[in-house]
Amino acid sequence: MISIPKLKNTDSTSFFLMAGPCAIEGRDMALRIAEHIVTVTDRLRIPYIFKGSYRKANRTKIDSFTGIGDEKALKILQEVSQTFGIPTVTDIHESHEAAFAAEYVDVLQIPAFLCRQTELLAAAARTGKAVNVKKGQFLSGASMKFAAEKINEVNPDAPVILTDRGNSFGYGDLVVDYRNLPEMAAFGVPVVMDCTHSLQQPNQTSGVTGGKPKLIETIAKAAIAVGADGLFIETHFNPAEAKSDGANMLPLDQLEGLLERLVRVREAIL
Repeated sequence: MISIPKLKNTDSTSFFLMAGPCAIEGRDMALRIAEHIVTVTDRLRIPYIFKGSYRKANRTKIDSFTGIGDEKALKILQEVSQTFGIPTVTDIHESHEAAFAAEYVDVLQIPAFLCRQTELLAAAARTGKAVNVKKGQFLSGASMKFAAEKINEVNPDAPVILTDRGNSFGYGDLVVDYRNLPEMAAFGVPVVMDCTHSLQQPNQTSGVTGGKPKLIETIAKAAIAVGADGLFIETHFNPAEAKSDGANMLPLDQLEGLLERLVRVREAIL
């Protein structure tokens, strides 16, 4: 289990969960989603980290939603943490963002496209926060040892998490290679399966990323079966109205049943 302040239920044998909306769209939505997930994960004794991007930097079109303002969104993440006593995670995109975001959240996330950016990894490590690195769609699990080494070279005490989010399959699809999970686990760090982004269908001609959310449960069950320590799931009350990544998000009302089934899978393999 990763060592993160405020992480509850760490004495559980369950997987841990990073979940929340793709982007922080507002205070009320963030608090409502967090409250729902906290209630479910406390009942199931699942260690939980609230996820929300304070800004979306990687967008297909110039007029795509990018955020409500950096400081405003980060303060909402901080309020979620204080209100429910849980850790939070958000992604950063440039080196100068690391120290700024670290003032508000507990885990800094490195997006998949940026997982080789040495200065970004080093800046995250210097904050002393846990660092979750998404595996690039263009990389093998084995090659992610260099990302972990960069972080630990700068700060040997920085907790590192490695997350798989699928590999590019042609120009407009992704496929999950489950060999990546044990390969990354061999580096002695917790490994996570991103069950929603791995179902994206990027580079659509419409300029809006597609997805296959009906397969979220399939991806999650398989990940638990091969030994994932954690799961990453983006969720929203109404994905069709989400301002980012709605095409591959899980409807919030489906999360509880999914987690109940995943807990049973986890119990079966221990």
